[in-house]
Amino acid sequence: MERISVVVCVLALAAVCAPGQTPTQRVLPPQQLENLVAPIALYPDPLLGQVLAAATYPVELVEAQQWSLANQNLSGRQLMDAARQQNWDASVQALLAMPDVLALLTQDIRWSTDLGNAFLAQQGDVMTAVQRMRQRAQANGQLRSNPQESVITQDQGGQQAIEIQPANPQEISVPAYDPYYVYGYGDYPPLYYPDGSWFQPGIDVGMYFGGWGGWGFGGYGWGWGCNWFGDGLFVNNGFFNRYGFHNGYGFAGGLGGRTPWAHDPVHRLGAGYPSGALNARFGAASQASRMAAGRSGNWHTFSGASAGGVNSFRGATPQAGVRGAESFRGGAHSFQGGQSYRSQAAPAQRYAAPAQRYSAPASSAPQRSFQAAPSYGGGARSYGGGGGGVSHSAGGSVSHGGGGGGRR
Repeated sequence: MERISVVVCVLALAAVCAPGQTPTQRVLPPQQLENLVAPIALYPDPLLGQVLAAATYPVELVEAQQWSLANQNLSGRQLMDAARQQNWDASVQALLAMPDVLALLTQDIRWSTDLGNAFLAQQGDVMTAVQRMRQRAQANGQLRSNPQESVITQDQGGQQAIEIQPANPQEISVPAYDPYYVYGYGDYPPLYYPDGSWFQPGIDVGMYFGGWGGWGFGGYGWGWGCNWFGDGLFVNNGFFNRYGFHNGYGFAGGLGGRTPWAHDPVHRLGAGYPSGALNARFGAASQASRMAAGRSGNWHTFSGASAGGVNSFRGATPQAGVRGAESFRGGAHSFQGGQSYRSQAAPAQRYAAPAQRYSAPASSAPQRSFQAAPSYGGGARSYGGGGGGVSHSAGGSVSHGGGGGGRR
């Protein structure tokens, strides 16, 4: 199988500008934040916290996905042992146990980069947006306790938060859902969504982490959790000390308990920050990490991944079952030339919800209703009239057209 060397310009990957310049991003309004978080808002809280942390390291997410494709012979604790040896943040390393989540985050790296940037700049607003999406799903009858998860409403000082926790202390079940189905109206990121909503097969966490004691923070639980009433994330120190992950959070070996999550610019690898304040705070360390990793200029070289796979950077034939739209060279998601990504619109505008694009669902089990025919630049994804089927072509296009067809 041909080995490829991939050069990705971080200008396109994470809205980076040349050294000495300051990337800017205006504050995203609530509706745009809701659209950004929609694909992951119904994840169980421990996984949601991890995903929000990992999204702040877009370059490492791409590296981890390519590494996973090149190491498909590894599984269980052997996989986790190998992942811990990679120089990635622990939030990225631990995602190797959840390949479907890692694949989602790297399916459209610009979306996950925008998500991470928004979280860095507006942590409280992002957490509030997640809560609004959960409330909407609950009102539509699409979020309730079941054998896979427990849905609990917590109250603190007059504030309420919907928590989602794994029902089985030894497993995590990742929900797979179409945001149009569970939330209704919205202009959500152009990812590949399943029809309706279901749970993927539960992941036996003990296979990856020996002596697993459950998901709570009281023991050796998961590493990340949501601080809903503090507008941020917790990290569980015991997780890092117990399972041998590089912590990067500054606590000494053997220390337990919770501490607030903090972004580690060492794992940013030169990717730009969404505001001047964040760039002033983290930019120098991020650029230093890029230089220490042997990157020059604003370019990152990813090598050793096989042609094809979930994210094919040269438009090679994708892995079976992956529908072939994740091409970073000559496909729907084009990084060729370092600047093109569907359009030159600023990230703050990409998820704006045009009025009347979708009709709101009338029932508690909402269905898609396409009223217009907007297009996401270059025909990457278009919606046509009628309650049509969905087709995916090898060239990376997705079209919703008339007729009653299914997904193919």
